[in-house]
Amino acid sequence: MLNALHLRKSNEEKMRKKKIMIIDDNKEFAEELKEVLNLDGYDAVAFFDGTSAMGMISRIKPDLILLDLKLIGKSGFQVAYELKSFPKTANIPIIAMTGFYTEKEHMELMKICGIKTCLIKPFDSQEVIAKIEDVLEKGGEKS
Repeated sequence: MLNALHLRKSNEEKMRKKKIMIIDDNKEFAEELKEVLNLDGYDAVAFFDGTSAMGMISRIKPDLILLDLKLIGKSGFQVAYELKSFPKTANIPIIAMTGFYTEKEHMELMKICGIKTCLIKPFDSQEVIAKIEDVLEKGGEKS
């Protein structure tokens, strides 16, 4: 699963922690991912369903969302589509996470929902951090 690799950040990045919202119905996985990201200098928060995450998004104002596509109840595709439908959340970059869907099979649907890229589970901490940094560096930051 995820190892606890701690990557170093530049002083500039440490001055303002990037807020990462994790939405995954696997509580153990989400909590472990949250811990890894917090150890790496991010301000991570985990939610276990799309509805509660949507209710808190305007308060948390995340810089990026890690979103499981196969959630109980409202799917990750539905959550992403809703986020992209509202002006206040439309510019928040979303990285999908899935062990069920493959990026190739669902690429068009992810594009329609505004998902930037996808991580295939299981992935390690280096992979997720590299993906987060890549998306944020490419101008995916919210306005």
